[in-house]
Amino acid sequence: MSDYDLATNVRAYERWAPFYDKVYTRLLSQARSASVRAAVACGPEILEVGLGTGLSLPEFPADVRVSGVDLSSHMLAKAQEKIERQGLTCVRGLAVMDACNLGFAPGRFDAVSAQFVITLVPDPEQALDEFARVLKPDGEIIIANHIGAESGPMAVFESLAEPLAKKLGWRPNFPLQRIRDWAGSRGFEVLSAEKVRPLGYFMVIRLKRAAKN
Repeated sequence: MSDYDLATNVRAYERWAPFYDKVYTRLLSQARSASVRAAVACGPEILEVGLGTGLSLPEFPADVRVSGVDLSSHMLAKAQEKIERQGLTCVRGLAVMDACNLGFAPGRFDAVSAQFVITLVPDPEQALDEFARVLKPDGEIIIANHIGAESGPMAVFESLAEPLAKKLGWRPNFPLQRIRDWAGSRGFEVLSAEKVRPLGYFMVIRLKRAAKN
């Protein structure tokens, strides 16, 4: 059983909610924008898992329909304020929801976007299973996240940092191979896994069901 628990994440993001935007608006901007572009290219029905305070919402065009979910009601309250203040018409609705147990019918969305979420959930594979379940047959899963180094000094540092990161609900040494393994076992393929400039700290990963021969 994972020792990354939901209660830890809820408490952490209740504390983060009031000043999350001030810290992360610029830091996450490049990866966030790349993720939005990839999701929009898939079609109009988009699910944002781990919406947080809704930093990505102003970047969506008005003709898409975004459903946003997050484990933290405090974060979603900030997102709702943003929607009302900026008159964002792309948003279909917000809901408190666990990424590992999504309350949507199968095959609902053209894209499932998970920005900075996959290393926070207690069971990443279960979350990916849920993303796949609510995805249309030709849809894409879009993941924007820091992905842990697989070797070298950074990999050592991330392993050493893990005990502290766990207390904050983070998983710093999450390798890309874990996503590749999930994809291979579920009939998906990794369409792309690209580091985002200028620093390359974050990566945007696109997953799609593999074509049947």
